[in-house]
Amino acid sequence: MTDFDTLTRDWLGHLAHERRLSPKTLEAYGRDLRQFAVFLTEHLGGAPSLSDIATLKPADLRAFLGRRRRDGVGNRTLMRQLAALRSLARFGERTGKLKAAAFAATRGPRIGKSLPRPLEAGAARAVTQADTRAGEAHEQWILARDAAVLALLYGCGLRISEALSLTRAQVPASPGDTLTVIGKGNKTRMVPVLPVVVTAIAEYLSLCPWRLPPDGPLFLGAKGGPLSPRIIQLAVEGLRGALGLPSSATPHSLRHSFATHLLGRGGDLRAIQELLGHASLSTTQIYTRIDSARLMAAYDAAHPRAGAASAFRTTKPFDAAAE
Repeated sequence: MTDFDTLTRDWLGHLAHERRLSPKTLEAYGRDLRQFAVFLTEHLGGAPSLSDIATLKPADLRAFLGRRRRDGVGNRTLMRQLAALRSLARFGERTGKLKAAAFAATRGPRIGKSLPRPLEAGAARAVTQADTRAGEAHEQWILARDAAVLALLYGCGLRISEALSLTRAQVPASPGDTLTVIGKGNKTRMVPVLPVVVTAIAEYLSLCPWRLPPDGPLFLGAKGGPLSPRIIQLAVEGLRGALGLPSSATPHSLRHSFATHLLGRGGDLRAIQELLGHASLSTTQIYTRIDSARLMAAYDAAHPRAGAASAFRTTKPFDAAAE
């Protein structure tokens, strides 16, 4: 093991225990560093050491990113890999083991910002109802189970991983109770549970044929094991066809719908941030852009002078000096 490998191991341990990053994030970062080490071994003619890393230039890092792009990697993945390398370099500097200015000096690819695509309120409600799938060849308890999971995503704003990590003991007993959710970075938040969500979970529990111990998973698969996220993704794919929904309709779009619909009804942005478990308010503020876009779309569709107003918004600003 080289001193570079040792630094990488210590950095990943720091992220896991101090920063408390999720296992999937740690897995991705570890994979990024292994790919970087493989590139440097070929690029430098041998396994890289910390002294080799310290002499790298921005051109070397751009060569790595270029190689990854030729392998078919997109801009978002390239940015994540560059962010991982920068974080490793900062960790090395703080611990006094590495000085490498090239990482901070290297510019990453530009990423176009796309807005989340929530469902309309009626479509979101239909997705979370077991009756919508009544004609499917599934047992009733499975339809109730999927409906309960989707109700948690839309009614509580949970990520699918958060919903599937719930235990039987965490089930709210009555409407008005709160749910303790462990999100990214093992951060805990409290989420109020709507009566319709409590009802959906109770319906699933009454039909589930498997024993559910208090400390075991709440949602089980058809054979009694933990429920896979892929099963819920497939359920939503089937609902897309049945309801005529766009390809952007996914389990995660229900979480977007939760935030967008709350904001559209006058919900406080800070409160929505806490409900979603966002570390930064700027992450939650993207939903204000969705609400503004819908407001302008409604204006353009309904106002008698909307066509002229829309054309005015797309023209160049009035220049008094030019007149």
